[in-house]
Amino acid sequence: MGRADSVIDAGELRGRLPAAHEIASLEAARAAIDEVDAALAVLLERRAELAEVVQRLKPVGGFAGRDPHRERQIVDAMSRHAPGLGPERLARIMNAVIEAGLESAEQATPRDDR
Repeated sequence: MGRADSVIDAGELRGRLPAAHEIASLEAARAAIDEVDAALAVLLERRAELAEVVQRLKPVGGFAGRDPHRERQIVDAMSRHAPGLGPERLARIMNAVIEAGLESAEQATPRDDR
């Protein structure tokens, strides 16, 4: 069973990741990061799939259809879940995630001219 398999099972995230203060070795810290990265990869792929649905449903999709208000709402909500990262850092992270999702959606589904 690979690292990703121990965290992900049939599209569901599972397992317990140790808290940072519980980790006593470099090897354990890296193993925990690998577990988080595996889960994060699955979540990012799922998010890109959902963004593709949004792009199909919007009257103007792709980069031209970006909604700065909605993006601020996303960052604000994430800031409440991860206050240690702060809104500025989360905004940079989410900008990269949103752009990657839009690129993926554009490659997966060419839009009709409306």
